[in-house]
Amino acid sequence: MITTVQHPPIPLIELSLKSEYAILALMELANHHQAEQPLQIRQIAQQRQIPDRYLEQLLATLKRHGLVKSQRGAKGGYLLALPPAQINLLDIVSCLEGVTEQSSGIDVKESLVRCIWRQSQEAAMEILRTCTLEALCEQERQRQLPNAMYYI
Repeated sequence: MITTVQHPPIPLIELSLKSEYAILALMELANHHQAEQPLQIRQIAQQRQIPDRYLEQLLATLKRHGLVKSQRGAKGGYLLALPPAQINLLDIVSCLEGVTEQSSGIDVKESLVRCIWRQSQEAAMEILRTCTLEALCEQERQRQLPNAMYYI
């Protein structure tokens, strides 16, 4: 009989609180994208339970990277700079964490272990690249739907 050891998952790319808060804030902006109404920091912070001061810094970084834009005035606030379908999680994490994609070139001298590790990193990056804010918001809406029971 062969027994297998159960191991806890190994975080390949650690999701920082900074990235998580930024993704949540952008999801809030994505949910209001159609209305083209800017959201104020306090609205986003309250809705997503993000500290105001921290959110202000995150939005400034996201603005510098072209993911959000700000509007001044009494009815000012923040808006997505692009449609939610054009912003992926890799865009967000990259601008906050400095994640860079590795070259997928094969090095003949690379050990098999390093080769497998690199392939796992590339797979993780691909998942982040293909998951858009639009898709994430849709998944969130699906999770919030009550479990409907159908009777015949």
